[in-house]
Amino acid sequence: MPRTKRPNILFITCDQWRGDSLSAAGHPVVMTPNADALAAEGVIFLNHFAGAAPCSPARACLYTGLYQMNNRVCRNGTPLDARHDTLALAARRLGYDPTLFGYTDTTPDPRLRGADDPALRTYEGVLPGFSVRVLLPEHQKPWLSWLAARGSGNGKPFPDAHRPVGGVGETVTSAPAAYSRDETPGAFLAGEFVRWLSEQDAGTPWFAHLSFLSPHPPFVLPEPWNTLHAPDDRPFPRRPSRDAEADAHPFLRYALKRAKKDDFLPGMKGRVRDFSDADFRQIRATYHGMIAETDSQLGRLWRALKARGMWDDTVVVLTSDHAELMGDHYLLGKGGFFDGGYHIPLIVRDPHRAGGAGRRVERFTEAVDVMPTLTALMGGRPAPHLDGASLVPFLDGGEPPSWREEAHWEFDFRNVPKQEAETRFGIASEQCNLAVLRGQRYKYVHFGGGLPPLLFDLRDDPGELRDLADDPAHMPVRLDCAERLLAWRARHLDRTLSLSQVTENGLAGHVAGAAYP
Repeated sequence: MPRTKRPNILFITCDQWRGDSLSAAGHPVVMTPNADALAAEGVIFLNHFAGAAPCSPARACLYTGLYQMNNRVCRNGTPLDARHDTLALAARRLGYDPTLFGYTDTTPDPRLRGADDPALRTYEGVLPGFSVRVLLPEHQKPWLSWLAARGSGNGKPFPDAHRPVGGVGETVTSAPAAYSRDETPGAFLAGEFVRWLSEQDAGTPWFAHLSFLSPHPPFVLPEPWNTLHAPDDRPFPRRPSRDAEADAHPFLRYALKRAKKDDFLPGMKGRVRDFSDADFRQIRATYHGMIAETDSQLGRLWRALKARGMWDDTVVVLTSDHAELMGDHYLLGKGGFFDGGYHIPLIVRDPHRAGGAGRRVERFTEAVDVMPTLTALMGGRPAPHLDGASLVPFLDGGEPPSWREEAHWEFDFRNVPKQEAETRFGIASEQCNLAVLRGQRYKYVHFGGGLPPLLFDLRDDPGELRDLADDPAHMPVRLDCAERLLAWRARHLDRTLSLSQVTENGLAGHVAGAAYP
């Protein structure tokens, strides 16, 4: 049916959700009936990838529509240059008051702040353009005070608020959290949105961004989610020995040495690589339970929209910032170059675009596509200097012309304050980076600082276990991938002003959202 007014926008991110961990995507165990129901009415993008990691760099790609090489948010705490447009600012220009529930992990441009501004003491600031209804950064203090008012929880701050009942031991267990199934951070955030929804005028389109922390660690859950999945309910990924994994590349040795158990299960001692297979299996089971719990909160949102008569006027976008390695290669969390840390879900449902309902798109899509897509769905025109492209043609049942044949992402492992990676590899901060070109068959990883490249044949080696970069038979493939990666970077270098030119007749082209004849 034709749209007679601007739609409502519900933009949802679930932190650290793997793209394969949806039953709609074919996962044999994970239970996601509400995400699946959204996919049945919309379009699911099965080969969707984050642009960077960890949270701040990933979200900078998502919110600006620019690759990391252009937005230059390299680490948590790297400021976002104030010259960049954002999804929230674009929504505001189009008549919305974009409202945040959760967090965006945006560090402000320090050139616009005083040296003592508290905003320069945390990387968990708010993306320019958002109004804030509930700010729920990692310390989760609004949720903790809500728990305390209910007389629940263990009274401890984050992350110890998530310690399981009975504490932690030397092995990973399914012991429950100290709060109930109705008191998770996701339940709190969903409840706040439902309450806000009841305040919205029926005739005024709204834009809400719900940024859920789960299934981000700590890996702990209340009953009954903590035992929803058995630790041995699906095959475990094939891995070489821990030493062989570390020997595969200097960066892997560095990453395996640094990852600590306490980052994922507060109070546990030791390194992640030393978790037993049984520990990793239990972590995976808990992670799948966290996804199911998050999916249950999505169901609350769908029901609230339908009860208010808003479901048929609301565009819903469900995605993540980055994914979770979940024991692949003896690693947890995100970062590096493996698919498991970057393959994320994307489901887009526009009730006025029935042509694509239920469609499953196999083409490569990227986080940078979300901003131009939402801009188009709000009635705007995506700026041509963005690195992403609108997915609306897919929603209409078609396909954009000249679509990409690979996915790309970047990871920067510099540590400006402590110089850890810089010292370890003997390189400058500007060299602590990698870029990935990921095609249907081959995947190429290029490192800065003289670190060796990697090449994987994903058809024969989907687990990314055999590096072919130095195999003479694959040298032509490696060269081709390197040239295509170079061409990709050359094409997408910052185009803020390069799409315009001054002539004797004045300015021609595009500058900051304005087109000139």
